[in-house]
Amino acid sequence: MSAADDLLAQLQLHLAAVRPRVRALHLPPHPWNGSKDAEFCAIELDSGAIGLSYVLLGDTLAQLSGPASTHGVVGADALALAAQWRDGQGPVRALGFAAVNALSRHLLDRAGLQPPDAADSIGGLAPRAGEHIGMVGHFPPLVKRVTACGARLTVLELRADLAGDRDGYTVTLEPSALLDCEKVLITSTVLLNDTLDDVLSRCRNALAIAMIGPSAGCLPDALFRRGVTAFGGSWVTDPAAFGAALRAGTPWSVHARKTVWTPANYPGLPPPAP
Repeated sequence: MSAADDLLAQLQLHLAAVRPRVRALHLPPHPWNGSKDAEFCAIELDSGAIGLSYVLLGDTLAQLSGPASTHGVVGADALALAAQWRDGQGPVRALGFAAVNALSRHLLDRAGLQPPDAADSIGGLAPRAGEHIGMVGHFPPLVKRVTACGARLTVLELRADLAGDRDGYTVTLEPSALLDCEKVLITSTVLLNDTLDDVLSRCRNALAIAMIGPSAGCLPDALFRRGVTAFGGSWVTDPAAFGAALRAGTPWSVHARKTVWTPANYPGLPPPAP
């Protein structure tokens, strides 16, 4: 069973009685304005729960910003849409993942569960001099957080033009390079680009695996079972203001907080009602 199969089965189990519907689809401006705040779309449910998804893979943003801007999702069964994260492609997959995150937030809200605030931007990995750290996805601000402490860093990328030795770290296209890493930092983009299960299998020798990113909003159970030790995302605190800022392509972080679940602080959802 893949991580996606596992997570969708969990959502199905807990939403058997009442299946939320999509209230709104929030899209950032197109063309992309170059800001991090405009890299995501959001699905809002009739319960008010919001889930994010990254939209800069391929031409996802352009397709979502076409004439049919709501893409038939408003009023849709959110669980059926969520299945497209596993079964769909491109824009449909992005919308499906946003629905997965929104449904996860819906269930956490229903259970009265909130993740604690994140202590840092790298999932508490605490890299130390001499350690070999893996990073999945090349994100320069996070690179500096790791190399500044004297750790050895290997970055796994899909883009061939980024491969090679850099100042203080190496960028590789070879996933097996993660097998030698003691700690691994994974950006939540892997949840969308068909690499999740393969990447986690290559991290089996790591003592700590942190997965982070604004769209890291799904239930963490399936990821914890596969070795992830920290799962950090953005928890929306003011849905109306957040949606307005996202649509305008302006900073929305003031309307959300950075959080992190770990196996130690995540109690899990209560059993579903019979």
